[in-house]
Amino acid sequence: MIYSQLRGIGHALPGNPVSNEVLAGRLAELGIETSDQWIRERTGITQRYLADPTTTTSMLAAEAGREALAHAGLAASDIDLVIVATSTPDIIFPSTACLVQKRLGIHQGPAFDIQAVCSGFLYALATADLYIRAGKATNALVVGAEVFSRLLDWRDRSTCVLFGDGAGAVVLRAESQPGILAHRLEARGEFENILRAAGGVHGGAIQGHPFLTMEGQAVFKMAVESLESSARQVLAEAGIAPEDLGLLIPHQANMRILQMTAKRLGIPMERVVVAVDRHANTSAASVPLAMHLAHQEGRLLPGQTLLLQGVGGGFTWGSLALRLAPDFA
Repeated sequence: MIYSQLRGIGHALPGNPVSNEVLAGRLAELGIETSDQWIRERTGITQRYLADPTTTTSMLAAEAGREALAHAGLAASDIDLVIVATSTPDIIFPSTACLVQKRLGIHQGPAFDIQAVCSGFLYALATADLYIRAGKATNALVVGAEVFSRLLDWRDRSTCVLFGDGAGAVVLRAESQPGILAHRLEARGEFENILRAAGGVHGGAIQGHPFLTMEGQAVFKMAVESLESSARQVLAEAGIAPEDLGLLIPHQANMRILQMTAKRLGIPMERVVVAVDRHANTSAASVPLAMHLAHQEGRLLPGQTLLLQGVGGGFTWGSLALRLAPDFA
């Protein structure tokens, strides 16, 4: 049997962190009132990273990928699959994955993007796992990368304070010992209107509303319910009881969603990786960025079981269980 093992993790964050106080000052110049207290109490966010106009998604993705390759001890010539999850590609086409392949000097294998918004990294990771298990790839680079700040209406306080920019990457390698144990992906297109960026390009001009819009209460309810159900399904398939899970690494949308999901699953918050306070919601980048943070903090241990979760526009969601290799470091 062939399995996918996690062998490398990388990250990229643009510039310096932007605190709630600094963001509130910038919004005040636009006539929008907010404060550190207002943002912190509703979201748990204290800061985020915002890309400057010269920084692109492929730049952040390549930086994260380069670090993940180094951690895995692999060269560009070893990678035979590149998947990038993003909702903010540099250009319409070629794909961001092709641009990352070029930036990293990878000259073999397929490269393509997956667009499932905040669930994108889970979709990409599950796809790479299927490639490896089918014997179609040996070393896969999977990246979640966003410059989500470019989709924000800075006059909409309910959404613009929630998001940030960044990239996270992992390397999966084909091995004989189980790594990724189970995954489940879901989508319900009938709920597409509760979280969307409905603009598009037609005849060289933007048509529709080009900024992110969100029905907060509807998203909260859908997120909590879908994350709990998919977690239970994937843990059952992987043969892992919630109490035996090493770490829960969920999409970093909102502290309240993290807390409610953990409570429903009976997982104490000390076993939940929280990065939303430092990164805000980085969409497809949030799960790999949270994984990188956990690794930096020494919380990813050899042989440990992890549950990764994503939820976002579409409406999409997914969960993935994996066991770190006995020699993971």
